[in-house]
Amino acid sequence: MDPTTSVDRVVIRSVEPSDADAVARLSGELGYPVAVERMAQRLASIAAMPDHAVFVAETAGEVLGWIHVSAVAHLQSEPRAEIGGLVITGTARGQRIGARLVARAEAWAREHGFASILVRSQIARDDAHRFYLREGYERTKTSAVFTKTL
Repeated sequence: MDPTTSVDRVVIRSVEPSDADAVARLSGELGYPVAVERMAQRLASIAAMPDHAVFVAETAGEVLGWIHVSAVAHLQSEPRAEIGGLVITGTARGQRIGARLVARAEAWAREHGFASILVRSQIARDDAHRFYLREGYERTKTSAVFTKTL
């Protein structure tokens, strides 16, 4: 992002299929590389799910960041929204774009009747932890994640 670009000119909008390239590039910046074609498939799948939403931050045709929010229901807790991912391009960090995307995800959660929103963040992402604390989130637990390939 051009440093002279005002953050006020950044628009938060729903993701579009044509954003697949930018969303894939940003995912790579976060440490999750993915081919554009695969990202396009993921976006199409998510677009068909009414309990998911993806929003992007854009200025002058450039996508600077994205956030994915979804509904989560478990037997042991009340349904809630969960931020599945948030990334802002490195050149645009520190300009409150992430805060605007989080605010949009929170608004989506309220619109869908959720009383709370959760985000999971890797233990080593100290900057992300500070960001969420500044945005009013509370650290409620530390977990280990176990994955099995099927």
